[in-house]
Amino acid sequence: MKCPFCATADTAVIDTRLNEEGDVVRRRRRCTACDKRFTTYERVEAQLPQVVKRNGAREPFSREKLRASLELALRKRPVTTEAVDSAVADTEERLRVLGEREISSQQLGEFLMGELKRLDKVAYIRFASVYRNFEDIDAFSRVIREVSPDEFLRR
Repeated sequence: MKCPFCATADTAVIDTRLNEEGDVVRRRRRCTACDKRFTTYERVEAQLPQVVKRNGAREPFSREKLRASLELALRKRPVTTEAVDSAVADTEERLRVLGEREISSQQLGEFLMGELKRLDKVAYIRFASVYRNFEDIDAFSRVIREVSPDEFLRR
């Protein structure tokens, strides 16, 4: 590791720690030439798949876009930031486990709908109504029955 102060390649690790999740290693280092100290962080660089849009265009997976979609569906709903963070992390992990180089935006949308269904039924229906682009009220009714068949039938 090169020293950021003097560019000498000879440095010594004086302390190593893992973060709470155990996925990042923090190392405190000392340069043997100039005696300055600095910190480095090591994390696994996992390649997430490219997202293939409906029009065939490909774009890199974006954690920010994923989060924005969830937050839009969950707007004014009683869901904690921690729950949203967990849903984003779970979706990313699911993509990593797939091990695919590409994923369709439709499949990614289905993953998100699963997370929303678990988090908040109203947000799930909001997202589904836009994502699935319902053409008529029957399609919308089917999704509502899927989420809560007993409540829907009572009305």
